[in-house]
Amino acid sequence: MRVIAKSTLRAFYDEPNYIDSKSALESWHHEAIKANWQNPNEIKAQYKSASIVGNNKVVFNICGNKYRLIVKINYVAEIIFIKFIGTHKQYDKINIEEL
Repeated sequence: MRVIAKSTLRAFYDEPNYIDSKSALESWHHEAIKANWQNPNEIKAQYKSASIVGNNKVVFNICGNKYRLIVKINYVAEIIFIKFIGTHKQYDKINIEEL
């Protein structure tokens, strides 16, 4: 799958406060570009802790659930759009439906 855009992940983990997320985000990205997910069930089979939140959005737990990554997936076009990456505290302040 294509991930739009890795630069969003890089900008996050390049921040000194979030440098600990680099390895986990790089691993997630590597797995995502190799994936061929056709539906949310296939994501859940690979990532048991992922949350399917509707409207083709998925929340991944990063770094043992320290960070949250929200993506929107176009399964037909095989594109993953990164919508949000942040701490739990930051995640609690957003409205997923508005992303």
